[in-house]
Amino acid sequence: MDFEREKAGFLEWLEGRGASVETQRAYRADLAHFQQFLETSGIKASEIDHLVMRRYLSHLRTLEYERTSIARRFASLRSFFRFLVRNSKASSNPAKLCRTPRLEKRLPTVMDESEIARLLALPDCSNLRGLRDKALLELLYSAGLRVSEAAGLKLGNVDFFSSIVTLSGKGRKERLAPLGSYAVKALTEYLEKRGWDPTQASGDDRPLFCNRFGRRLSVRGVRRIVEKYVRQSGTTKSISPHTFRHSFATHMLERGADLRSVQELLGHANIATTQIYTHVTIRNLKAAYDKTHPRA
Repeated sequence: MDFEREKAGFLEWLEGRGASVETQRAYRADLAHFQQFLETSGIKASEIDHLVMRRYLSHLRTLEYERTSIARRFASLRSFFRFLVRNSKASSNPAKLCRTPRLEKRLPTVMDESEIARLLALPDCSNLRGLRDKALLELLYSAGLRVSEAAGLKLGNVDFFSSIVTLSGKGRKERLAPLGSYAVKALTEYLEKRGWDPTQASGDDRPLFCNRFGRRLSVRGVRRIVEKYVRQSGTTKSISPHTFRHSFATHMLERGADLRSVQELLGHANIATTQIYTHVTIRNLKAAYDKTHPRA
């Protein structure tokens, strides 16, 4: 087996399936790390079996990788070898027999409504960059977007008449997400400042959010914008663009939305993924009870 060639084929297949840029980057890095281990250990690709995989697992533990990193790397390798088996490039999946460390179930970080409000009030809306940042933050929270979805939006994805945004999520699955009045207002003000009529954006393939050079705002650019305002807010919480998505889902459930509706809004294929937010709302309710009930 030519590992380099099969790796390239796998990554090409991932891209064809519509995997996000970040997912592709993670798989590429994980496979490169495993390939480096093989080369350093003098192991040929044809010699890879479950014993080699166990050696690699031991190697990762020696390097003191976190459980989550080890689990992710082996998940990447299982997917890679499963792809090879399906395409008759390998007879079995050697990573399938390795038991990776059990992960602790961690509840996602969530901002409360007052923290969201403070963060959304920080951008300076007297200039184009501030208006863009305001519109981006409002959109992340209003529609519960993934960071890749926000960065990939085109002008034509936003229907200002219906207050709906069309999203291309994981696996290029398309879904519609409603926009709140605050997000629509922020987007309108941003686009008008750019000199574009929001109502004429239908079918427009130009990027919705641009950097200072007029090019599409990257995923890293979105992260940097969020980090900037998180620093300004002075919060001690670890907040990323995905925290807006967690907060969106949690606040919806706390205010009475049913789980199926939130699942559809988030674009989750499995409702079990959405159920984590019910644990967050219960935790918040318990905290409120402990704080306010006279005999808690």
